[in-house]
Amino acid sequence: MNSPLILETPVGQDLYQFHDPRFRDLTLPNTQLERLYSGCRWAEGPVWFNDGGYLLWSDIPNERILRWTPEGGVSTFRANSNFANGNTRDLQGRLVTCEHGTRRVTRTEPDGSITVLAERFKGRRLNSPNDVVVHRDASVWFTDPTYGILSDYEGFKAEPEQATRNVYRVDPHSGELACMADDFTQPNGLAFSADGGTLYVADSARSHDPHGAHHIRALQVLEGGRIGASRVFAQIEPGIPDGLRVDEQGNVWTSAGDGIQCFAADGTLLGKILLPEKVANLTFGGPRRNRLFITANTSLYMIHVAVGGLQRP
Repeated sequence: MNSPLILETPVGQDLYQFHDPRFRDLTLPNTQLERLYSGCRWAEGPVWFNDGGYLLWSDIPNERILRWTPEGGVSTFRANSNFANGNTRDLQGRLVTCEHGTRRVTRTEPDGSITVLAERFKGRRLNSPNDVVVHRDASVWFTDPTYGILSDYEGFKAEPEQATRNVYRVDPHSGELACMADDFTQPNGLAFSADGGTLYVADSARSHDPHGAHHIRALQVLEGGRIGASRVFAQIEPGIPDGLRVDEQGNVWTSAGDGIQCFAADGTLLGKILLPEKVANLTFGGPRRNRLFITANTSLYMIHVAVGGLQRP
């Protein structure tokens, strides 16, 4: 189903909040926030395919992955998606997806067949893989909170089989699954710095606990895929961090309770893009990767910015 392009401006507020002068150099004063589609129950996991000129994203409760093109609008890319959530592309350009329903991470091959990358750790089922990224060494990293097994809305209600909510790494050569961090409450979105030396991971525990974590941590990635020092990079107010991305200057763009928040590499809040819906995730896309695609409660939004996202296939 295609929907017409609708220009959106949050009612009663400006589009931008500037907390640091540097944010003006990252935004465009004359751009508009555009709603590209509405009709989701919980939109998530956007990923841009530059070679195909289209965007994919998940509508988790409706159990489908949708596809948007500038020329054709929106169509269904995959029905019966196993409550797919986060998506990314590997170094060969193949789609990698986290599935709540099957509690696994999969890769879609060029012929459309599905390869399972991870579904068990130490003989027990994963919780509900949430978001996924690929390192420059081709390893696949993903988070495994319990959101997909808390109810039957975004998966299938079940008791967790893992004692902790972990960040995992799939070795690109052996396929071995390793736990890289087990001290998160609800690890969520994640992204690498340009050099692959830092992994940013959201902890969104406040989604179900008013006293829970609502920050992004920065983990040092060492040679051989090992994890070093960890620190809190940024606290998110209001709301929680969910999906996040890094631009070509090293700034971190994250979802939050009021829209999108942008942080410098040193953790300074630069500014915000305010949205009329609760934001789940975002990605850079378009031919120059200077369009920010944003998945929110029911909708897919897009806004042009003055910086490009890190280059991906």
